[in-house]
Amino acid sequence: MAGGNLSPRQKMINLMYLVFIAMLAMNMSKEVLSAFGLMNKKIADSNVRAEKSNAASYDALKLKASEQAKQYGDAKRKTDSIRTMSDDLYNYLEGLKGQMTSDVEDKSAYEEMDKPDFLDEYFFQGGKTSPNGQEFLSKVNNYRNETVKILGKRELASVVSSRFETTDVTDSEGVTKNWLSYNFEGFPLIASVTKLTQMQADIKATEADALSALLTQELSAAVSMTNYDAMVVFDKNAYYAGEKLSGKIVLGKNDPNLTAERVVLNGKDVEKSKIQAGQVILDGPTGGVGDHDIKGEFMFREGDSLVKIPIKGSYAVIPKPNEAVISADKMNVVYKGLTNPMTISIPGIPSNKVSASAPGLTKGSGSKYNMRPTGAGGSDVSIRVSGKLPDGTPVSSNKKFRIKDIPAAMGMVRGQFGVVRMPKSSATRIQVAAGLPDFLFDLKLQVLSFKVKVPGQLTVTVNGSGLNAKAASLINKARRGDQVTFYDIKAKVSNSSYQLKKVLPVIVEITN
Repeated sequence: MAGGNLSPRQKMINLMYLVFIAMLAMNMSKEVLSAFGLMNKKIADSNVRAEKSNAASYDALKLKASEQAKQYGDAKRKTDSIRTMSDDLYNYLEGLKGQMTSDVEDKSAYEEMDKPDFLDEYFFQGGKTSPNGQEFLSKVNNYRNETVKILGKRELASVVSSRFETTDVTDSEGVTKNWLSYNFEGFPLIASVTKLTQMQADIKATEADALSALLTQELSAAVSMTNYDAMVVFDKNAYYAGEKLSGKIVLGKNDPNLTAERVVLNGKDVEKSKIQAGQVILDGPTGGVGDHDIKGEFMFREGDSLVKIPIKGSYAVIPKPNEAVISADKMNVVYKGLTNPMTISIPGIPSNKVSASAPGLTKGSGSKYNMRPTGAGGSDVSIRVSGKLPDGTPVSSNKKFRIKDIPAAMGMVRGQFGVVRMPKSSATRIQVAAGLPDFLFDLKLQVLSFKVKVPGQLTVTVNGSGLNAKAASLINKARRGDQVTFYDIKAKVSNSSYQLKKVLPVIVEITN
């Protein structure tokens, strides 16, 4: 078309051909521009929702930090730093978008936003990055580096680093370009606006991920003080007259950062020096012979009020041994399907002179026994203990223990419970596990089967703990933001035939 001397007719044909191609390109570009505009609007709406969700999480953390500064202060300081940096970068991008569209009267006229002039002149000068472009890169790089530093060695740090990567890019033709030029030079205005809106979405996602990573549990429910039980734990179960009382009162969920506002025992305030990390030290006389009660309450600051946790316990002071003392090493119950360690003794009588019997009870060494409830049924088991005092007087006693099933386990993905966020590519390769995070026994559980549910798709059943091809294909149909539910999880105790009654579901939220 460009070679040699062309006749006026041929020149006209060539011109018409170029006009025809331009018209085709124009029609195609209008559709693309409209698509970018609609995408930009959807992402912007999602950012508004993310802002509200993050704000609620920040407020919940602020409340908990005001109540228990030791426990939540560090997490609050880190998330506050990320929030400040996120707001600064988000607002900078919002201001830049405002400059880019300041001359556009109708912000919804996406087909008119086809010129690349603004950012081509704003970010670049003479084929090089302009001072404005350098400022843009500096803000993105600083946000990435400082956020990664706060997150430390957590897996999220590498995700954030990838989200805001600004290193050189090699295009499809093998040409290496700097990141700013590759992403913004020569693109239509609406395309660049959409890219900036997506960067804002990445900022909101980073805030949400950081809150989750730094807290590990839901703030408003899982950390509420109403989830704690007070327990009276003595060094031994019976005392002789004149002995010094020894033991402590601890919370069932002991935390070294947890300190009570006030503790009252038997109507008197406990000295501040004896109120330590998650416990109260008992140190005083036992009292006279007979039964003694310890009653009171822990008081914790929660919001504008004090949450009170009742304390109730008792102990006996005896003149000399006259009955057996039996205590479970783990708890005051025995669990089906497990070997429950127990200590059985009679004060003042050597262990080799003490005998104990009950269905499923076997003797170990010294005063140690193991109780494995039999399958004969029943909700409790009685242990009979007998022995002889040094003077030859026989002593015997019965003790009843409750038999309970192992509590409901929780479905896990990557060692996490509840809702776990990850890319679709990772979700198709996960292993489903089960765990008992607050159970007294350190058990290994084996997943036998589970079901997978993707919104809008039929449920798939999987045998074993790993996804089969059908389940992986189902997850590939999930969209960003979809929550894939793994439920009806069947699991058993490893190296045992005991199958758990219930395993709670785990949810994977697709991030991209």
